[in-house]
Amino acid sequence: MQPVTIYTQPLCGFCTRALHLLASKNAPVTEIDTARVRGARAEMTQRANGRTSTPQIFIGDTHVGGCDDLYALERAGKLDALLQG
Repeated sequence: MQPVTIYTQPLCGFCTRALHLLASKNAPVTEIDTARVRGARAEMTQRANGRTSTPQIFIGDTHVGGCDDLYALERAGKLDALLQG
């Protein structure tokens, strides 16, 4: 299964929803809290091509986008394949 990196911030409902979906898939998730990890927001913005909202989700080297993008992949039946690599 592809490793997942998700950039989050405290009290973010979209972050919670994304983490919940990924947990239901038993995906190996590395969560990076942009409020607590020095330089994480700048790193996220660079990796996400300028996007500054949280969450920003990466599956392997693929930038998925935010929570809505993750759920759109799920609805389209493409999330499992992306997680499997």
